[in-house]
Amino acid sequence: MSETVMLVIPDELARRAREVASATHRRFEDVVLDGLRRAVEEPDVEAMSDVSLLSLAEATMNPADQDALGALLAIHREGRLTEGESARLDALMADYRRGLVLKARALKEAVARGLRPPLADDAA
Repeated sequence: MSETVMLVIPDELARRAREVASATHRRFEDVVLDGLRRAVEEPDVEAMSDVSLLSLAEATMNPADQDALGALLAIHREGRLTEGESARLDALMADYRRGLVLKARALKEAVARGLRPPLADDAA
């Protein structure tokens, strides 16, 4: 079941969503829906228990997805991706990026709670 909703989106946000849609060959509506889905489904790292937070801060992509991503990137470098492989690569890259963002947010919160030391400043 679906629900129809009318949204008024700020011009800058709409422009950026249209750029993503164009770059990824997707419908504008699908890009907006994916963004909304991520905002609703992402865990609230600030509300996580210490154990869950530390687990997320140490999370990695599962080995099967890592292997598939590596193989698809190699095929992409060779210029031999099929349409289906390209879609799978896009999905894996989106999952990878989403995981990195969640991991970074969890690490930031773990440092703020004193559960992890701050990252070393190599510039000093």
